[in-house]
Amino acid sequence: MTKRADKPITLTDVARRAGTSTAVVSYVINNGPRPVAAATRERVLAAAAELGYRPNRIARALRSRTTGVVGLVLADASNPYFAALARHVEQALERRERLTLIGNAGYSADRQRDLVDRFLAAQVDGLVIVSAEGGDDVTDLAQAAGVPAVYVHHGPSDGRARVVAADNHDAVREAVAHLRGHGHRHVAFLGGPHDEGPVAGRRTAWEAAVAGDPWAALLRCDYSRAAADSLTRRLAAGDALPRALVTATDEQAIGVLSGAWASGVAVPGRLAVISLDGTPESAHTAPALTVTRQPLEAMAEQAVELLSGRDPGVPAARAPLVVRRSCGCDGDQHRPPTPTDRPPP
Repeated sequence: MTKRADKPITLTDVARRAGTSTAVVSYVINNGPRPVAAATRERVLAAAAELGYRPNRIARALRSRTTGVVGLVLADASNPYFAALARHVEQALERRERLTLIGNAGYSADRQRDLVDRFLAAQVDGLVIVSAEGGDDVTDLAQAAGVPAVYVHHGPSDGRARVVAADNHDAVREAVAHLRGHGHRHVAFLGGPHDEGPVAGRRTAWEAAVAGDPWAALLRCDYSRAAADSLTRRLAAGDALPRALVTATDEQAIGVLSGAWASGVAVPGRLAVISLDGTPESAHTAPALTVTRQPLEAMAEQAVELLSGRDPGVPAARAPLVVRRSCGCDGDQHRPPTPTDRPPP
């Protein structure tokens, strides 16, 4: 491999091409600290583009003692919900001219802590943590390093940092009410193997919404399509499948649809489903999922504002109900209860 003989383009080169001083070029490239006339600014930017000048991020970091980089730790990068959330966080940071460094914890609390430690070693300016369940508060590392940190979606109950999440209580209540509006008396809930964080909150809200109904079943499986598919097939084979179901996650809901199809169970004719994530993929299932859409963009914006030291002082954003086909909304939004809408034996 041969080394490049070309020298890197410098501020001096840009200044010479634009016919101005290096100080003026610096003001343009760094958006300050002094204003530059519009015509001069355009001339500097044109010269920089012609020469292929790129600001030296390392040199800028040494001068300002900031890197312009924010670390984002995801519980699971392969999960569409977390991927969508990451995209909104990245866009919110990009609007503030910040670069996002993303790490995948893979639902491992140990790896989550290791990623935080490594990001801090890389001198990030802040941390956004979409926490894995069961871990301790990793923001103690950030606090010790003097780096701001914020949790999004989920964080430990005893954590030091703020947690930005949606108002899931109203979302679940609206989902249950909507299914009852279709005539379903007994609305089941599909949670995880053990509920923590947002799923625990969603389950608690469901328990409040169906209080007094002994036939409102609590079902459990892993947060995966395969696990929900397998559970649905087993319930269908044993004639124990509920008629109306609220799922904690879209991944589970997609598995339910798959298992129902394989078992010959019509959705929404025999089984009505509402999911509580609302990822983009939920609009493209068969049938399309009715969801309570998590306000990911608002959550990301609030988290980035908190990192910047500004508290928007807004309440938890609402997760609105997005009505599609899986709940039964196809011109018959208030169907009467069917004879088979009864408690399982």
